[in-house]
Amino acid sequence: MIEPKIAILVIWILVFIYSIAGSIDFGASFWAMIYTRKNTQSSEIANRFLSPTWEINNTILVLLVVAVVGFFPEAAFTFGTVLLVPVSLILLLILLRSSFMVFAYSVQGYSRTLRTVSGLTGVLVPALLISALPVTEGGFVHIGPRGPELDFEIFFTSPSVYMYMLFGLTSELFLSSLFLADYSKESKDQGAYKVYRRNAILFGPITLVVAVVTLLSFRPEASWLLSNISRYQNWFILSIIMFVIGYSALWWNDRGKKLEGKPRIAVIFVIFQYGIATFAYGTSHLPYIVYPYLTVGDAFTNINTFYSLLNVLALGLAILLPGFIVFWALFLKDKRYLQRK
Repeated sequence: MIEPKIAILVIWILVFIYSIAGSIDFGASFWAMIYTRKNTQSSEIANRFLSPTWEINNTILVLLVVAVVGFFPEAAFTFGTVLLVPVSLILLLILLRSSFMVFAYSVQGYSRTLRTVSGLTGVLVPALLISALPVTEGGFVHIGPRGPELDFEIFFTSPSVYMYMLFGLTSELFLSSLFLADYSKESKDQGAYKVYRRNAILFGPITLVVAVVTLLSFRPEASWLLSNISRYQNWFILSIIMFVIGYSALWWNDRGKKLEGKPRIAVIFVIFQYGIATFAYGTSHLPYIVYPYLTVGDAFTNINTFYSLLNVLALGLAILLPGFIVFWALFLKDKRYLQRK
């Protein structure tokens, strides 16, 4: 059947969108915390971006959860059982971060403390989210008398889990730095642009190295995935080429501009890089959702539910898309908002 493939494609598209938008959002929260005292310009740029955008990412997360539960209810049950503790901690951190970010803009006397809390939670959430990936690759889950169970001893002692977490952190810092460099340039804030460009230059190669080491740290139980990944090596090579082009754009001369680099081009190519790598990894992971116990076909819902949910998601996106376009025009392109002091 083609329906399960369409459903898993929708899931991966939402995962990719949330991973990019979430990385930029959580990373901006971290940089806003870091530069609160020593570089108020850079902190102000990060906060200016965060102020209208953090709720958008929560909307994408809701769509993702609805899609997983609706399209693959058996997978939702398995993840809910196996990852109960990490998922509960993630939800708690997101709740804390959202609450403190609201307070940060309404209770000025405590804004520095509240931004610190939101910054720290913004660092922890991506690391915990990406830790779910190695669990799906085999060796962490076993079937007990009450169903699937996570072996916490293996989970907390596995180098692969911590390498995934490190990759999530470096990706977050790299993507957010790259985007904020472009945002600073649009805002004509030279000081902040130089800071975030320098951060992007630093974390770009680090992220690439960590990604390679993460692949090498796969557990023996994930050898099936490495074998599948090798079949899509051309996609990963193309991904690296996209990275090289995007990274080099940080040094390209921009005619008529005093600032070195073209961060907009860098952002576009790096997003393409992550998109290609995500597609290759997701394709390599098929047909398993959780190896070796759960496949896409086993977890798929019935056909009637699939088409009903697909129509609802399409209708929801049709309603939300104009709002996203207006949001982009008002907060990410409007010169009066970008250059306000």
